[in-house]
Amino acid sequence: MNKNINIEQVVETARKAMDDKKAENIKVIYIGEISSVTDYFVICSASNSSQLEAIVDNVSEELGKLSVYSKKQEGNRNSGWILLDYGDVVVHVFQREDREFYNLERIWSDGKFL
Repeated sequence: MNKNINIEQVVETARKAMDDKKAENIKVIYIGEISSVTDYFVICSASNSSQLEAIVDNVSEELGKLSVYSKKQEGNRNSGWILLDYGDVVVHVFQREDREFYNLERIWSDGKFL
């Protein structure tokens, strides 16, 4: 991650990029005190695969403007979810049904919802 950008800027930029593409039910969960993997999850839902891809593209583009790039991407528009790993921040974009199935908010309910 770009050392000149703080983690809160990354979280807020990802959240705004999701909102700009009309993502639904955007949630930010701080899990840094209960996870050794990452500090924040930024989660949202998309109504279809095209919107899912547009959200992911916008998050990548907006964070790229800050010189923040994903270390890894998992999933694709056909899987119903995409994960972007930025190290201290992990972005999850789900189609509605897949988000309900995986239910990260329940799994990480001990985190702090911001």
